[in-house]
Amino acid sequence: MIKKIENDGGTYFLLQNDSLAYLMRVRGGKLEQLHFGRPIAQEDCAALTYPPNLGWGGSTLYEENDPSSCMDTVPLAWSGSGFGDYRESPVELQVEGKPLASDFVLKDAAISDGIIPISSGLPGATGGSETLVVRMAYRGVSGLQLRLYFSLYPTALTRRAVLVNETAKSVVVTKLMSVLLDLPGDFEITTFDGGWIAEAHAHKTAVSRQRVVNESTAGFSSSRHNPGFLLTRPNTTEFHGEAYGFNLIYSGNHYASAQTSQQNLTRVMQGISPDHFAWEVKSGDCFETPEAVLCWSDKGCNGLSRKMHRFVNENIIPHAWQYENRPVVFNNWEGCMFGFSESKLLFLARRAKRLGCELFVLDDGWFGQRNSDRAGLGDYSVNRKKLPDGLEGLSRKIHNLGMDFGLWFEPEAVNPDSELYRAHPDWALHTDGVPDLYGRHELLLDLTKSEVRDYIVDSVSNILDSADIQYVKWDMNRQSPLLGAEAHAYIVGLCDVLRRIFGPRPEILLESCSSGGNRFDLGMLCFFPQIWTSDDTDPIERLDIQQGLSYLYPQSTMSAHIAAAPHAQTLRKTPLSTRANVAFFGVLGLELDLSHLLPVEETELASQIQFYKAHRETFQFGEFCRNDAEKGAVCWQVAGDRKSVVGLFHRLVPAAPGYEWLRVGGLHGAKCYRVTCCPQLLRVGEFGRLIGHISPVPIDPNGVVLRTADHRYKMADAAQSFTASGDALMSGVPINQRFTGTGYDKRLRMQGDFGSNLYLIEEEPV
Repeated sequence: MIKKIENDGGTYFLLQNDSLAYLMRVRGGKLEQLHFGRPIAQEDCAALTYPPNLGWGGSTLYEENDPSSCMDTVPLAWSGSGFGDYRESPVELQVEGKPLASDFVLKDAAISDGIIPISSGLPGATGGSETLVVRMAYRGVSGLQLRLYFSLYPTALTRRAVLVNETAKSVVVTKLMSVLLDLPGDFEITTFDGGWIAEAHAHKTAVSRQRVVNESTAGFSSSRHNPGFLLTRPNTTEFHGEAYGFNLIYSGNHYASAQTSQQNLTRVMQGISPDHFAWEVKSGDCFETPEAVLCWSDKGCNGLSRKMHRFVNENIIPHAWQYENRPVVFNNWEGCMFGFSESKLLFLARRAKRLGCELFVLDDGWFGQRNSDRAGLGDYSVNRKKLPDGLEGLSRKIHNLGMDFGLWFEPEAVNPDSELYRAHPDWALHTDGVPDLYGRHELLLDLTKSEVRDYIVDSVSNILDSADIQYVKWDMNRQSPLLGAEAHAYIVGLCDVLRRIFGPRPEILLESCSSGGNRFDLGMLCFFPQIWTSDDTDPIERLDIQQGLSYLYPQSTMSAHIAAAPHAQTLRKTPLSTRANVAFFGVLGLELDLSHLLPVEETELASQIQFYKAHRETFQFGEFCRNDAEKGAVCWQVAGDRKSVVGLFHRLVPAAPGYEWLRVGGLHGAKCYRVTCCPQLLRVGEFGRLIGHISPVPIDPNGVVLRTADHRYKMADAAQSFTASGDALMSGVPINQRFTGTGYDKRLRMQGDFGSNLYLIEEEPV
């Protein structure tokens, strides 16, 4: 519901549903920001209006006869420069090389049903109920107009800005944010930062008089700084307190800032990074920002996550894949890399099918002279030495095994050692007067050129139509050399390519990848229902990566694979049970050489996949919750219809660990639940000479007896089942003891470093 309200205090706009309320007041042509948070009554407008004041010494008055018209002290929904607001401005313009003050005032406003689509070529959210369009006129230059769009969704609000130039001269935009808010009070900002194989680690910083900035200048949203962030009150926890969520439906350079004023107003803004940005808006043209997403909860960060997850699943993910179960994938990359043949692929496919995988994905190396990462990118001829029957023949054989078939592409890049580059070196991105900078021996193609986009669209479409392909992994493995406006134009070109290839093929499941999570953002999720979360498959590292992303993105978007250990990224050796338990809280896949599995590992993997499939809908679309746990532990929960699955994960094990409690959230206090610690097994060989402590006969830890047993036999771990009320489980119930250094018992959790357990919690029938 969006309402225009007229009363003695002036004109108000109230955007409200069961999830949130957003209130603005028109005053002197400016939009005052009065409230963003819990739903309110219409009668609250006057009470939430800031009382007049006599200004502050040294202030500039917007209206000489109004001592309270100091714009530097007023909470605003949009600001600018040159009219007395000296806080950070959301807009910076130039005309003929000179800065232009940006004093925009309200012209009119209109409310429309549904959403008004973005016209710039960028993606946007879908399914909104209503949109408020505010038109603001420039007070000093006739014909320069700003349009602000506010769209209401069941759990969120989106905002964007459009600069319209109806003057006779060109206007250059050097900064135009998608959203500005002035929120009352003190906050902490949580950003999700890192880098390759270490994405999305949560970092919390107090917002103060010094500006806090979250920004990417890498040409893409980047693994360095995810565009999404949180603002929380200082006392907010996972379960209690106010939390605000912000994100940007954009895959390019982004910017966000937060800063507290003398009046204890926290100014927040988000949009395209202004770094090196200069976009010419010619007479008669306009420039449109990406959509910013705003969300609020008074039930802590978990409450905010539930709202953000619902928004992504219902208003961002392509319609054909909303709440559709994702298949269990086998990807051949870590098992083969470039060295494969059709017979090797079919061998792996047969084994993957036997384990329960549903989709076989052929990764890099199937085209041109692609025998390493130094050649072949840009070419789309199938390598017949590796695949004598081509993709059509391989896909048919994979389907005959009862699996779907998927294919890897990296269409945005080109190797200098390729037929495409030799024919069109000018299609690659080069910087004038500067030697080419390579990443993984490749250059990016210039997607701002229509002929380049046409080549990619035609080439990829022809491959997709040549075989029976149900899935595409779209990779991009380097940073961009482009700056500012050119980087933005590249993103618009990429969206055009994706829309033209996959718009006519909505049935194909898409997975985005950019050296892992270098483009894990809402812009990509408008095309790709899931994203390769990180090139790091170490589950202990994934605890931080997946948990960081979980604040803003649902687990249905996070591709998570079980890989071999020791892990290629950390050299850490982790139990197969933990590798699976972490991967369950995402879109499950396997990525390892199945020919090297022990028989007991095959049995365990098959059992793990069977368990995941039985609870797939809960893992992928259940309500995600980060629960309290003992020091050093991580506890995740997904809740579905009448059941939950809880994962309890540990890093380094202490000597003689104390008692541990299982604490969960979101249950009905008075109802009774059956709690089962999901069975998992321990490899005998992992205990080495310690087996001698429980064996009636001496055993050589390196001998044939133990090696044979390790291939075939496992020991039971952590058998436990009990009933408890929801109140007890939410308060915390003691669970079976971890190994204390005194012996083996099947009821103990016999875990060394990096151990974990899953608990299935099912509501008991009345």
